[in-house]
Amino acid sequence: MRGLIAKKLGMTQVFDDGGLVVPVTIIEAGPCMVTQIKTVENDGYDAVQVGYGDKKDKHTTKPMKGHYKKASLSPKDVLAEFDTIPGYDYKMGQVFDASLFREGDIVNVTGTSKGRGFSGVIKRHGFSKGPVTHGQREYLRAPGSIGQASDPSRVFKGMRMAGQYGNKKKTIENLSVVKVDLDNNQLFLKGAIPGANNGIVIIKK
Repeated sequence: MRGLIAKKLGMTQVFDDGGLVVPVTIIEAGPCMVTQIKTVENDGYDAVQVGYGDKKDKHTTKPMKGHYKKASLSPKDVLAEFDTIPGYDYKMGQVFDASLFREGDIVNVTGTSKGRGFSGVIKRHGFSKGPVTHGQREYLRAPGSIGQASDPSRVFKGMRMAGQYGNKKKTIENLSVVKVDLDNNQLFLKGAIPGANNGIVIIKK
């Protein structure tokens, strides 16, 4: 497997061999179970589909119940596809967990950032406040001018303004695995990853 579905548990800190503090994010990596093996002959491409977490039977549609029945698995909460490793023999129902990774591995983590709704330019883009005195009234957090007058008579594309902030798919690259806890099926990754605690993320080697 080239990756796993995981859950972000939160952040903490550990000490390295030199006694320096290392900020880490703890994620629960799997266990992920193989729900479908896709091939070029049947699906047009090679991939392995895995499921993570359990889902109530009453919240699962009939087509998906049949899908899981083929793999002799209970309904799963999250599904994801990963590239296959040539020559590796995947089995339906096969389980992958944190043992897939080793300390020192470099990984990419994809998740959905926290949604912050409609935000102003100070929160969204880091603008400075306006002057507090000298006749200032209600425009302390206003963006100011967004363009010129008669020429070019428009606002340029990409102008930083207020708007929807967060709730976007983000990928953080080149994070190192600081520690692997096989007993609790957890990985300690150096640095921060997108999303709130208990959010679902995809980790890839």
